[in-house]
Amino acid sequence: SVVGGPTDPRVEALLAEADLVIEAHGLESDAPPRADAGRLRADHPSLVVLSITPYGLRGPWAGRQATEFTLQAESGSIGMRGVMGKEPFQAGGRIAEWAAGVYGAVAALPALFRARATGQGEHIDLSMLETANMVYTQFSESMNRLLNGSADDPQVAFLAPSVETPSIEPTADGYVGFCTNARQQFLDFLVLIERPDLQQDEALAQVPGRMMRFDEWNAIVRSWTATKTTAEIIERASMLRIPVAPIGNGETLPTHDHLVARRVFVTSANGRFAQPRRPYRIDDVDPPPPRPAPRLGEHTSTAAFASAPRTPVTRSNDSLPLTGLRVLDLTAWWAGPAATHLLATFGAEVIHVESVGRPDGVRMVGGLMSASYEQWWEAAPHFLHANSNKLGITLDLDVAMGRELLERLIRRCDVVVENFTPRVLANFGLGWERVQELNPTAILVRMPAFGLSGPWRDRTGFAQTMEQLSGMAWTTGHPDDQPRIPRGPCDPLAGMHAAFAILVTLAERAASGRGHHVESTMVESALNVAAEQVVEWTAYGELIRREGNRSPLAAPQGLYPCAGGQPGMESWLALSVANDAQWRALRSALGNPAWAMDAALDTRAGRRAAHDAIDTRLREWTRTR
Repeated sequence: SVVGGPTDPRVEALLAEADLVIEAHGLESDAPPRADAGRLRADHPSLVVLSITPYGLRGPWAGRQATEFTLQAESGSIGMRGVMGKEPFQAGGRIAEWAAGVYGAVAALPALFRARATGQGEHIDLSMLETANMVYTQFSESMNRLLNGSADDPQVAFLAPSVETPSIEPTADGYVGFCTNARQQFLDFLVLIERPDLQQDEALAQVPGRMMRFDEWNAIVRSWTATKTTAEIIERASMLRIPVAPIGNGETLPTHDHLVARRVFVTSANGRFAQPRRPYRIDDVDPPPPRPAPRLGEHTSTAAFASAPRTPVTRSNDSLPLTGLRVLDLTAWWAGPAATHLLATFGAEVIHVESVGRPDGVRMVGGLMSASYEQWWEAAPHFLHANSNKLGITLDLDVAMGRELLERLIRRCDVVVENFTPRVLANFGLGWERVQELNPTAILVRMPAFGLSGPWRDRTGFAQTMEQLSGMAWTTGHPDDQPRIPRGPCDPLAGMHAAFAILVTLAERAASGRGHHVESTMVESALNVAAEQVVEWTAYGELIRREGNRSPLAAPQGLYPCAGGQPGMESWLALSVANDAQWRALRSALGNPAWAMDAALDTRAGRRAAHDAIDTRLREWTRTR
């Protein structure tokens, strides 16, 4: 930690020898002075600069401030999440902030590789809003456009706030979380709740049908779940291979049997709290323990600088940074394809393998577009996005010829990525040892839901499962309602963590000359994103709870109804006052009414204490505008 501005001589000396500079501004916690990225690039052509800002560095909103809450609102996330007829709600925690960090990391590393090889740097402009739109909104805008099958159809399809069902359900001793992405999982769920007679009810088999009969459906489900304990339900659902999990929080996660068995939580460097380890392992080795964070200014007077100069510019290179890398993509749904999509975006040749008998499950989303597209399986927005820039082939791995063709591909690829449950690859005779025999320099990346070891090893898990288990759901929803899932972020976040692990391992291979085995688990990615809950509990014994649309980082904060709305299609203002200066600005916009001049409201703590009263006044104001 060195204290100083971008133009201080000591900081300039650091900039002169840096490979990568990360600068961020636009959130309440960021403060001037800002780095001049253009000058940095001009002075140091081989430098990679990553700029993380709320709205990007160009466009009419460049320079505008934001908070996690307003980014969620502007991205479309909050407007899609809610119980019909009630106020929509944010996703708990600071997911958009974390997502911006991991997307920035997987953009910076390929640029850094090329800069080291050629001396040609880059300036990466990362928009937190565009990141939030990517991880939160389930490609709703793409779906709207795909639903418009012809020019005669309405331009925009109506998507109301909604929640998934079955999802989080009350039990005799708490809550349990389900996921039924596949039709077979839903049919098995009906067997679980002892209602196989409903398997012929086509309306209930469809998500819109369950939403239209929401109260009836909830009563059916909860008449069974409420009579069983969470543990009983998890045991029964797991036997039917239905994705299921307890609803984790900061108190319960450190003692979860699977996470304990895998040693997921480690003690912080200062010994004061527990934290999740990094979510990937290379060559079956646990990550090293965390080292201490520096004290503010700890190295201001003692930092020493290396004398080695940067790599000089050797040649111009206009190709994408991962050009020449070949990746065999054995993944399905969204998390795995998102990881390989990132590699394809940066120039890798990615070969996506499917089976005609068992195509990529996310293609089934295209069924919603069946009225507009005869080949509806080619119209699934998740599939179209996560598999752009790839090649696609089909292989039947149940026959010898299919497996032989797959092995020929493995011999020709640098990276092999799969996200089956752990038993599947072994069933095809393609464990790590076989991959090494076929290609000693190949990197095998495995993305199981819960990892390659531990009591939950062979259980199925989707993004919803991770949101339920990791604590994300615990902090999402209104205080007077049950926990709700954020609906979306764990798939792309798991994909980006896996992509980062792949990039790290490519550097390892460049040094070692041999292949490596990577394990990047979905659940541990989610636990890292939601780490605040475990940190807070183990440090202070405080359990973070859901606050609807409020936040300990801002007050007032919430959704406020505006003029022109109607039931089901309300027009909401998302407002987040993150510091005292912003409160004074809001007070001025209100016309400095007497109620807002109370000195007790001059601090965030005071405004948090008076939040209900402030909200009442603000709603009176917004409803007329």
